[in-house]
Amino acid sequence: MKYIFSFIIIVFMANNLNAQNKIAFEVSFSEPQTHYADVEMEISELKSAYIDLKMPVWTPGSYLIREFAKNVESFRAFNASGAELPAEKINKNTWRVSSGNTGRIKVRYRVYAFEISVRTSFVDESHAFLSPAGIFMYPDGQLNASSEVSIKPYKTWTKISTGLEKLASKANTFIASDFDILYDSPIEVGNQDVFEFDAEGARHEVAMYGGGNYDKEVLKRDMAKIVAEQTKTFGVNPNKRYVFIVHNFNSGGGGLEHLNSTVLGASRNSYNTEAGLLRFLGLVSHEYFHLWNVKRLRPIALGPFNYDQENYTSNLWIAEGFTAYYQDIYTKRAGLQSAEHYLMNLAGTISSVENQPGNRVDPVSQASFDAWIKQYRPNENSANSTISYYSKGALIGLIMDLEIINSTKTKAGLDEVMKAMYDEYYTKKGRGYTDAEFRSMLEKVSGKSFEDVYRDYVNGVKTIDYNKYFAYAGLTLIDDAAVGKDAYLGAVTALKDGKIVVTNVSRQSPAWNAGLNVNDEILSMDNYRINNVSDPRLSEVDKFISGKKTGDKVNITVNRDGLIRDIEVILVRNPNHKFRIASLPNPTEAQLAVRKRWLRL
Repeated sequence: MKYIFSFIIIVFMANNLNAQNKIAFEVSFSEPQTHYADVEMEISELKSAYIDLKMPVWTPGSYLIREFAKNVESFRAFNASGAELPAEKINKNTWRVSSGNTGRIKVRYRVYAFEISVRTSFVDESHAFLSPAGIFMYPDGQLNASSEVSIKPYKTWTKISTGLEKLASKANTFIASDFDILYDSPIEVGNQDVFEFDAEGARHEVAMYGGGNYDKEVLKRDMAKIVAEQTKTFGVNPNKRYVFIVHNFNSGGGGLEHLNSTVLGASRNSYNTEAGLLRFLGLVSHEYFHLWNVKRLRPIALGPFNYDQENYTSNLWIAEGFTAYYQDIYTKRAGLQSAEHYLMNLAGTISSVENQPGNRVDPVSQASFDAWIKQYRPNENSANSTISYYSKGALIGLIMDLEIINSTKTKAGLDEVMKAMYDEYYTKKGRGYTDAEFRSMLEKVSGKSFEDVYRDYVNGVKTIDYNKYFAYAGLTLIDDAAVGKDAYLGAVTALKDGKIVVTNVSRQSPAWNAGLNVNDEILSMDNYRINNVSDPRLSEVDKFISGKKTGDKVNITVNRDGLIRDIEVILVRNPNHKFRIASLPNPTEAQLAVRKRWLRL
């Protein structure tokens, strides 16, 4: 009997430790012009003498420790009678409240919100955007707890847009089954322009803040086309409802994916141009594709999340890079851009990657792993030391797609790999994939090894043999700059406080080898004063270099920290590429079949 009794005690203790408190939030905006959100958190069914409340240090989809707790002020706690309880901050993002064994407490705090981005909260007199990881605290060890979120809009605001499920019994109140759902559900509060469209069995809400020259009917039509093409790949749309929160600024961009919503930044007056509209639709395509790739089909490290620290993965080249590849593929498939325009932009991406010295230094798998310290914190040497897992990952997606289409004689492509991975790891196994598992699926679908691609291009820095893969589709990559003889310095300058200052020096360039430094003020070149009148199309330094030849010596006089220095530079031929993609003469039927399958011609 004593063993049974001991077992009961252990089970009771375990259940008590894992018990979930009842949690309700209320967010209000008493002074929105001061950029504060007022948060009240009510916690009931407490069974311990104290409770630790934590604020996440990062938000999923944006791989940077942002220290959201830095914006918290006036943290106070009260019991059910309104008496103040002892509360102290015990580390950078944790507050301990001594509940005194009371069953219910209320916590009040304010969050300063004045950073414009798709990842951070912003409040002013016109609206409030709540990025939940920086607004809502969670009880330590209770990420699985459900919560209610009640929003009290400012007196002049009338609308709330969010992917959270609405609670029918309470006005302006929503429910989240756990904190992962809550942190994945941004909230827009204000007077946003809201319109809707149906596509692939799902209702899509578009909430436009900031005005703009958009045409709602055009957006409904074109966004629905993107939804249809992407759903076709996976055979299922995982949502019955989806929300686009769009922030329109004078100059805006960027996006952040969520489970059944996204936040997009856009330029309010660019919708009525062909290029501006396509740019916006490309962003829509990118973030919507994340519904499957990342939010459900994901690297194994990206969920369940640890909100206290970095969550490392070397597979962001798949999670973000493949999404960058597909964003333009889908606008092409949807008929929103021509094949010629798509190939022109693709050649531009190749030029950008191959002209970045860091591409020959940092493998894309390592760039993925280092996202936490590099991607969102670029400095003057970033172009020399790393590469974007977005753009390089997109190019690896490209060559994998062409390889699979060719090796299977157009029976399969990267689409089939992504669907098979989605079915296997999200639908069946309910977990993320490992790097080895993704590679195994590539090889299973294609029927061939990807050893060389992983060795040379994913985990190595060898230049991609683009023409090997383009030849499968009867295409070729041509470098129009290969025959150029322009002289090259390798330094970028900018006008700062009336001074011409070096802002970047390219690795192994003449400027790099001669010792020209970032922050050097350029005074003269070959004893000619360099004027500080800047032409936005061509800097004064570039104008001077354009009159020189390869092999010329140039004496550059600089001011470095108050000391005048002369630096002699020997110019070389400009090594940068300017690629375009063209058809091979007389492509074979097999090549044309690959091209047709790839570009959906």
